[in-house]
Amino acid sequence: MISCVRARVQLIAAKMSYDSDEEVLLLILALRHKKKKKWVHEINKKRLQYGEYHTLFGHLESDEDRFFQYFRMSRSSFEDLHEIIRLEILKLQTRNNYTRETSDLFKVSGIIMYLATGNSFHTISFSFRVGRSTVAGIVEEVTRAIWNKLQPIYMPAPTLEKWKESAAGYEEIWGFPNCVGSIDGKHVRIKCPANSGSNYFNYKSYHSIVLLAVVDPFYNFLVVDIGAYGRHSDSGIFENSSFYSEYIAGKEILPPKPLPGANDPVPHVIIGDEGFGLQNFLMRPFPKHITAIDESKRRYNYRLCRARRTVENAFGILSEKWRIFHRPIDCKIETAIDIVKAAACLHNFVRHKDGHDFASEIREQQQLARTQETATRTNSTDPALVSLAPTNRRSSSMAFEIREKFVQYFNENV
Repeated sequence: MISCVRARVQLIAAKMSYDSDEEVLLLILALRHKKKKKWVHEINKKRLQYGEYHTLFGHLESDEDRFFQYFRMSRSSFEDLHEIIRLEILKLQTRNNYTRETSDLFKVSGIIMYLATGNSFHTISFSFRVGRSTVAGIVEEVTRAIWNKLQPIYMPAPTLEKWKESAAGYEEIWGFPNCVGSIDGKHVRIKCPANSGSNYFNYKSYHSIVLLAVVDPFYNFLVVDIGAYGRHSDSGIFENSSFYSEYIAGKEILPPKPLPGANDPVPHVIIGDEGFGLQNFLMRPFPKHITAIDESKRRYNYRLCRARRTVENAFGILSEKWRIFHRPIDCKIETAIDIVKAAACLHNFVRHKDGHDFASEIREQQQLARTQETATRTNSTDPALVSLAPTNRRSSSMAFEIREKFVQYFNENV
C-alpha cells in the first residue's frame, strides 16, 4: 500500500517539480489519509424522506392497535425492549459503516419487522431504503443483543422453585401430577448451507435446524436447545443437549413423591411424544394399536396428550407471532441459530409484558391444529414448524413400571 502511494507521489513530484523532501512527505500523508467515498444508491439517499421507518413509525406510535399489529407487541413493551438492548447493540456493532449510521431504534424496528413478517433481506432493504448488507448486519447484531440481554431475565436457567412452580401448574391446570415440563423438537426450515452435505437434510426432504424446547404449563419456554442437524432424532438431540447433562444425566429435577391418593413415590417426569424414548424421567404415549384395544391405556394417552399440548401450543404461538418460521431462513447457520434464539426470548418477553388469555389461545391453537391436520391429509403445505420423526428405542422395565403407575392413577381418578 505504502509503495503504491510512494510511486504515485514520485510521479506527481516529477511532473510538478517539488523542490523539497518535506513537500513530498506532506503529499504522501495527504494521500494516505484521504477518506474513501461511500457509494450509496440514489434511492437509499432519500431514506429520511421515504423510508418506511421514518415515514410510518411516528404514525404507528399514535395508534396502539396498529402498533401491536405491526410490531407484534405493545408500544410500552417495544420501548422496554429498546431500553434493555440498546447499549448491547452499541457494544456488538460491526465495522459496517452503514450499520453504524443507523440508530439503535432503527435497528430494533428492523429486526422486529424481519421476525414478524418473515420478509427477505432484499425486501426489507427496499422498504427501509438501506443496503442488503446493512440489513444482514442489523439482524446479526440485534439478534445477539436480544439473546444476551433477555435470556438471563426471561429465560434463565430453571431453579428448584421454578420446577416446583411448573409441577404445580401441570397438576392444577392440566391434571397431570408429578410433571415438570413438556418437551418437543421442531424442524426450522433453512436454505441449504454451503458444503454441509446431508447433515441438515431431514426426513421431510428439506434442510433444517432443530429447535428443542421444554415448556411450562403457561406456554413459556423453560429451556431451549437450538442448532442440531435436521437429520437427527428428538432423543439423540435431547441426550446430547446441555439441558440433559445439567438436569437429567444421573440427577433428579425434583425428588420423587407419591401421586395424589397413593403411597408409593413416583419420579417427577417430563412428557413428550413418540419422538422420545420412554425413560424413568420421560413419559410418552402408548402406540395406537394398544390404545385401540385397551381403554385404560387410551385414557392415559388422553391425559398425557392434553397436558403435552402446552409445548405444541407454545410452538404454535411462536410461529404465528413471528412469521419468519413460515419460510426458509436464508442466512448463515450461525445467524439462523441467533434468529431462533431471539424469537424464543421474545416469545417469553412479550407474554410477560403484554399478558395472555389462556381461553382464547387454546381455542386458536385447537383451530390451528385442525387446520394442520387437514393440510396433512390433503397433502397441502407443511405447517411452519414440523415435528421430528418417531423413535422405537428400547426402554427399561423401570420406565414401564412408572408409566403403569400413571395409568392406574388416571383410571382411578377419571
